[in-house]
Amino acid sequence: MTLSPPDLLPSHTSRPGLRPGSGARAGQGVGPGAGQEAGAGLVGTHWGLYRHRGDISTLADFEGDGDPARFGLGLAGDRLAPCRVLRPAVRRSYLEHGPLARRGRRGAEPFVEVSWDEALDLVAGEIRRVRDTHGPGALYSGSYGWSSAGRFHHAQSQLKRFFNMAGGSVRSVQTYSYAAGEVLLPHVIGTQEGLIAGHTPWADLIGQAELIVMFGGTPLRNAQVSAGGIAAHTARDGLLACKAAGAEFVTVSPMRADAADELGAQWMALRPNTDTALLLALAFVLIAENRHDQAFLDRFTTGFDTFRAYVTGASDGIPKDPDWAAGITGLAPSDIVDLARRMAGQRTFLMMAWSLQRADHGEQPYWAAIALASLLGGIGRPGEGFGFGYAAIDGVGVPHPAVSWPALPQGRNPVDDYIPVARIADMLLYPGETYDHDGAARRYPDIRLVYWAGGNPFHHHQDLNRLVEAWQRPETVIAHEHWWNAHARHADIVLPAATFFERDDLVASGRDRFLAYSSRAAEPPGVVRTDYEILAGVADRLGVAAAYTEGRDAEGWLRYLYDQAWANAAARGFDLPPFEEFRAQGLIDLPPKPGPRPLLGAFRADPEGHPLRTPSGRIELGSARIASFGYGDCPGHPAWRAPAEWLGAPLAARYPFHLLSCQPADKLHSQWDHAAPSRRTKAGGRQPILMHPQDMAERGIGAGDVVEVSSPRGRCLAVAEPCAGQLPQVVQLATGAWFDPLDPSTPGSLELNGNPNVLTADHGTSRLGQGPSPNSCLVDIRRFEGAVPPVRAYRPPDLVPDPRPAQGPSAPSARSSSSRPPHP
Repeated sequence: MTLSPPDLLPSHTSRPGLRPGSGARAGQGVGPGAGQEAGAGLVGTHWGLYRHRGDISTLADFEGDGDPARFGLGLAGDRLAPCRVLRPAVRRSYLEHGPLARRGRRGAEPFVEVSWDEALDLVAGEIRRVRDTHGPGALYSGSYGWSSAGRFHHAQSQLKRFFNMAGGSVRSVQTYSYAAGEVLLPHVIGTQEGLIAGHTPWADLIGQAELIVMFGGTPLRNAQVSAGGIAAHTARDGLLACKAAGAEFVTVSPMRADAADELGAQWMALRPNTDTALLLALAFVLIAENRHDQAFLDRFTTGFDTFRAYVTGASDGIPKDPDWAAGITGLAPSDIVDLARRMAGQRTFLMMAWSLQRADHGEQPYWAAIALASLLGGIGRPGEGFGFGYAAIDGVGVPHPAVSWPALPQGRNPVDDYIPVARIADMLLYPGETYDHDGAARRYPDIRLVYWAGGNPFHHHQDLNRLVEAWQRPETVIAHEHWWNAHARHADIVLPAATFFERDDLVASGRDRFLAYSSRAAEPPGVVRTDYEILAGVADRLGVAAAYTEGRDAEGWLRYLYDQAWANAAARGFDLPPFEEFRAQGLIDLPPKPGPRPLLGAFRADPEGHPLRTPSGRIELGSARIASFGYGDCPGHPAWRAPAEWLGAPLAARYPFHLLSCQPADKLHSQWDHAAPSRRTKAGGRQPILMHPQDMAERGIGAGDVVEVSSPRGRCLAVAEPCAGQLPQVVQLATGAWFDPLDPSTPGSLELNGNPNVLTADHGTSRLGQGPSPNSCLVDIRRFEGAVPPVRAYRPPDLVPDPRPAQGPSAPSARSSSSRPPHP
């Protein structure tokens, strides 16, 4: 039985298997639905809900999801793979000589397994030493939050709470997903709505939008996941419902597959990183042909005169007309003119992928899209306007629930210092140096200890060879991990953490409007602990256990969080069931939050009564505030700035291919890369790279050949896979392959597994946003000659005996890697 996608409905409608909240004793959890066995539990993940009967081997798709993630069910069989971290472990040189000796090299050494008591004593002792010697500003608490969809067992929340209770730490702000947009949009529209939340819902696009133009496409592989979990995947249904209601689609992307075939979209294949030039040319046509909505611009925007002077060339002598844009984008001038006229003649909605701002000057396509939508004049009306990230994750375009779901309280961080998340290598390499960020001159802290849980920096970050060198700088690196991936291998102390299969939790989505009780489908293996248990042990040694745990075990916290949800619901007239009933029934669904639905709809209806939180109270097509920062790489209006690396750059003579490093279709980020769903997509055990057949023929590369991909920063191996549905000179290598250097002791060693982030550049989008820029990357590709080294990323490191003098009969015995069975 399939859920009726909530975002396709003009008002809340009950979904089969879920009971909506609509008053007293409504909004309750539900018992077994169609196809559900009595006693079946749920496991909640970032990519969907799964049924089980208390045994991981019984895992099955949730009956209410009509479009489940393709890879979810294939993970369970590799939960206990040989690369699982089963005991606390310490890097050999660190254990033998201590943190200040700076012996050995992270990533290139064996480990010694130790007891939990010794590991936690080491961790607590190091936190205390660094804090007492250098202050809490020398501690960095790193996490990226995607290890669990749970509200309690959420590693990022747990780690922040722990350090806030233990004296504070330097933290990160922004995300790798949309950092440039996070900083820019408050300057332009006064909020981040339309980027993370608050999008125009599907219900206001279906039957309203006549033309949907998708810059960067809407690749549904990305919509398999969502930060808060998913009960029913809706992105595909939303797009198809728009088409069924008569909408036409245009996809603007170098990759045809970035739009589903069922949409029948017109494909405009432009060169990567040139969307801003196209947007400016579309604006030029509207202005030149007097097709822009001057009344909207006068009432709802400021800075149009500045923007118009730039677009027409009055300010710099360069008209941003279709002929100019054609030389940059590779599109025909007539196609640009035709698209502009279609936009002006139809109710047009602009969708823009998050990926477009992960490039040099990534702020500019977002700003230019808002400017173009302003010229069209439909912002705030159903079926018109703009939005970022439709299909970037599932649930975009779903109205938020009427009830706020609970989150683990984190307290206050006594340390005010932070860095933009994508600047971690700079922080470690250049302590004390200044940098610009959003109008402020900041200084990198001197970090002595890095504590990382709930993410893999050797997946998210760019220029991994540079990150490896930066990772040698701290005195101590501590990691919570499930697997012996590069994150664990580059730590000093590795603490084995339970997976979401192995713990109870509350899973709640602000987009899909459900609250689920996620029950464990397996016990943690051996001595493996949850993140909460690990941090509670450290907190106890630091004397802050009472503050951190508040006297609650995990179940106590689940009850506490549910009580918060119950109180929030009661305040809004919804009566949730008692905790025990909810746990037995498993799922609650609530109606959407009422209010204006199109993005900026309230502002459109009453700009004086609902002004934007910008200096002018209006949409800022020209920003005096940004202009005052004096950033040459981000001026005070939307502008074309050529990336350092694109097909029009001089460097393209040496590196003639533009690399796009997309999100993978077979996993979330790098999680479970060792598991069967990911292994099935690889060739010869390593990642495929998509190439145009013409490029392969010119290079003498055949399908299935191992190729060496190189950039100014590094080299990796991949397997060539032909794809005619992409521009020549554009290649695509998905992220997520575990970093696997041939010789970890040698900087810049050949990477064996097809990890594109050994190739991508590590610099900010601009001095304004300081977001990551992986999609501005040129590479060369050659067929690899000679014997191909095997991939070794999915094997555990060498686990060796303790090099210290015997500690007595209680000393843990060490296992060598030969005691583990080989990975399939």
